Amino acid sequence: MKLIIAIIVPSKLEELKQIADRYGGSGITVSSVMGCGTQKGKKSEYKGLETEINLLPKIKAEMFVKDDAVEQLLLEIQKHLSTGKIGDGKVAVLNLEELMRIRTGERGNKAL
Repeated sequence: MKLIIAIIVPSKLEELKQIADRYGGSGITVSSVMGCGTQKGKKSEYKGLETEINLLPKIKAEMFVKDDAVEQLLLEIQKHLSTGKIGDGKVAVLNLEELMRIRTGERGNKAL
Protein backbone atom coordinates (compact mmCIF):
# COMPACT_ATOMS: atom_id res chain seq x y z
CA MET A 1 0.00 0.00 0.00
CA LYS A 2 1.10 3.54 -0.71
CA LEU A 3 0.21 7.02 0.44
CA ILE A 4 0.09 9.43 -2.49
CA ILE A 5 0.50 13.13 -1.70
CA ALA A 6 -0.10 15.50 -4.60
CA ILE A 7 0.45 19.25 -4.45
CA ILE A 8 -1.39 20.71 -7.43
CA VAL A 9 -2.89 23.93 -8.76
CA PRO A 10 -6.48 24.40 -7.55
CA SER A 11 -7.94 24.34 -11.06
CA LYS A 12 -6.87 20.69 -11.53
CA LEU A 13 -8.61 19.24 -8.46
CA GLU A 14 -11.64 17.81 -10.29
CA GLU A 15 -9.37 16.02 -12.78
CA LEU A 16 -7.31 14.57 -9.93
CA LYS A 17 -10.45 13.29 -8.20
CA GLN A 18 -11.53 11.51 -11.40
CA ILE A 19 -8.10 9.93 -11.80
CA ALA A 20 -8.11 8.78 -8.17
CA ASP A 21 -11.51 7.13 -8.69
CA ARG A 22 -10.25 5.25 -11.76
CA TYR A 23 -7.11 3.90 -10.08
CA GLY A 24 -8.43 2.66 -6.79
CA GLY A 25 -7.92 5.63 -4.53
CA SER A 26 -10.05 4.77 -1.50
CA GLY A 27 -11.18 8.32 -1.17
CA ILE A 28 -9.21 11.51 -1.15
CA THR A 29 -8.41 14.09 1.52
CA VAL A 30 -7.99 17.63 0.25
CA SER A 31 -6.51 20.70 1.95
CA SER A 32 -5.98 24.24 0.75
CA VAL A 33 -2.34 25.13 1.27
CA MET A 34 0.13 27.84 0.31
CA GLY A 35 3.58 27.17 -1.05
CA CYS A 36 6.38 28.00 -3.43
CA GLY A 37 8.98 26.05 -5.30
CA THR A 38 10.69 26.85 -8.57
CA GLN A 39 7.89 29.32 -9.27
CA LYS A 40 9.01 31.60 -6.38
CA GLY A 41 5.78 33.57 -6.31
CA LYS A 42 4.99 36.81 -8.10
CA LYS A 43 5.40 40.55 -7.71
CA SER A 44 2.41 42.84 -7.50
CA GLU A 45 1.68 46.45 -6.70
CA TYR A 46 -0.54 47.52 -3.84
CA LYS A 47 -1.26 51.22 -3.24
CA GLY A 48 1.84 52.19 -5.20
CA LEU A 49 4.15 49.82 -3.33
CA GLU A 50 5.67 46.81 -5.01
CA THR A 51 5.24 43.67 -2.95
CA GLU A 52 6.43 40.14 -3.52
CA ILE A 53 4.03 37.30 -2.82
CA ASN A 54 6.17 34.20 -2.59
CA LEU A 55 3.49 31.79 -1.38
CA LEU A 56 0.90 30.75 -3.93
CA PRO A 57 -2.38 28.90 -3.36
CA LYS A 58 -2.15 25.15 -3.98
CA ILE A 59 -4.19 22.05 -3.21
CA LYS A 60 -2.73 19.20 -1.18
CA ALA A 61 -4.49 15.91 -1.95
CA GLU A 62 -3.75 12.68 -0.09
CA MET A 63 -4.97 9.19 -1.01
CA PHE A 64 -4.26 5.58 -0.19
CA VAL A 65 -3.72 3.18 -3.11
CA LYS A 66 -2.67 -0.40 -3.75
CA ASP A 67 0.93 -0.93 -4.83
CA ASP A 68 -0.02 -2.18 -8.29
CA ALA A 69 -2.00 1.00 -9.10
CA VAL A 70 0.78 3.50 -8.42
CA GLU A 71 2.57 3.53 -11.78
CA GLN A 72 -0.58 3.99 -13.85
CA LEU A 73 -1.88 6.60 -11.40
CA LEU A 74 1.33 8.63 -11.75
CA LEU A 75 1.22 8.41 -15.56
CA GLU A 76 -2.39 9.63 -15.59
CA ILE A 77 -1.63 12.50 -13.22
CA GLN A 78 1.25 13.66 -15.41
CA LYS A 79 -0.80 13.27 -18.61
CA HIS A 80 -3.88 15.15 -17.38
CA LEU A 81 -2.55 17.68 -14.87
CA SER A 82 0.54 18.93 -16.67
CA THR A 83 0.31 22.30 -18.39
CA GLY A 84 4.01 22.31 -19.17
CA LYS A 85 4.47 25.42 -17.06
CA ILE A 86 6.36 25.96 -13.82
CA GLY A 87 4.03 25.52 -10.84
CA ASP A 88 2.09 22.43 -11.98
CA GLY A 89 3.03 20.73 -8.71
CA LYS A 90 4.59 17.55 -7.38
CA VAL A 91 3.53 14.05 -6.33
CA ALA A 92 5.13 12.04 -3.52
CA VAL A 93 4.71 8.29 -3.11
CA LEU A 94 5.25 6.97 0.41
CA ASN A 95 5.27 3.41 1.70
CA LEU A 96 2.33 2.80 3.98
CA GLU A 97 3.21 0.42 6.79
CA GLU A 98 -0.34 -0.18 8.04
CA LEU A 99 -3.87 0.99 7.35
CA MET A 100 -6.95 0.30 9.45
CA ARG A 101 -10.58 1.07 8.80
CA ILE A 102 -11.80 2.41 12.14
CA ARG A 103 -15.42 1.30 11.70
CA THR A 104 -14.66 -2.40 11.08
CA GLY A 105 -11.09 -2.90 12.22
CA GLU A 106 -10.14 -4.20 8.75
CA ARG A 107 -6.44 -3.83 8.02
CA GLY A 108 -4.11 -3.64 5.06
CA ASN A 109 -5.58 -3.86 1.56
CA LYS A 110 -8.96 -4.82 3.03
CA ALA A 111 -9.10 -1.36 4.61
CA LEU A 112 -8.74 0.30 1.21
